[in-house]
Amino acid sequence: MITYEPFYRTMKQKGFTTYKLINDYGISRSLIDRLKHNRPITTVTLNDLCTILDCRVEDIMVYTKDE
Repeated sequence: MITYEPFYRTMKQKGFTTYKLINDYGISRSLIDRLKHNRPITTVTLNDLCTILDCRVEDIMVYTKDE
């Protein structure tokens, strides 16, 4: 299962808030909701987040094997 727990740690480390992503970078509230609930996102979106946060994919998501 892919989770986006690292995304929130990365945001905090880089000084970003969801408010800033939405208002300054045009990230939709529905995308924030998808991340919050570990729903799928596109690789284009993943690339955009990496560009905005200046980070690696591993700083946004992590894969853990389902049990």
